[in-house]
Amino acid sequence: MNIEALENRIRPYYEAQDSGHDWAHIKRVVRTATQLAIATNADINIVQPAAYLHDIVNIPKDHPDRSRASELAGEKAIKILRELQFEEKYFSQIQQAIIEHSYSKGLKPSSLEAACVQDADRLDALGAIGILRCCSVNTMLKSQFYDPEDPFASKRELNDKKWMLDHYEVKLFKLADTLVTEPAKKEAQSRVAFMRNFLSQLKSEI
Repeated sequence: MNIEALENRIRPYYEAQDSGHDWAHIKRVVRTATQLAIATNADINIVQPAAYLHDIVNIPKDHPDRSRASELAGEKAIKILRELQFEEKYFSQIQQAIIEHSYSKGLKPSSLEAACVQDADRLDALGAIGILRCCSVNTMLKSQFYDPEDPFASKRELNDKKWMLDHYEVKLFKLADTLVTEPAKKEAQSRVAFMRNFLSQLKSEI
């Protein structure tokens, strides 16, 4: 498995991405997925390529075809891996892990390797980096930080398309409950606690 060749081949795809799905995101997910694979004895030959390629097709969150992004990424990933002469015996599991990482699809991982990739990607939406990514994505979507009349939705319905803070309750905090591997669950607890402390500080300021 020639990781250097893979990095050189795919990095241009991520240079023009939004800051929530850029090369730095890929490197973080690869690192976390690798750590989870080692901790759980998952096959690194499946986990690492899938982590590198999970966002090779990135469709904006407000695009009607967003739900197809992981399927398209899985198809493109296999073309790239075949071009780089990766071992084909891993292709189907790599493709499946890429498809299953998607939150919008609501799929449970069908293998330990897919769980490592899915968990790693979801952990990257939590903690300090999760706060930064949430701000970045919602700025692109042109939503406001919070409702000045009711910032924490105590008397209104949540609407994360309009208010960024609502996204914490609509999705981000729920991610921790979807994690599969034990190391990821433990890390998620720490990251969610950090985010809740951030919101507590924010509440005191506004």
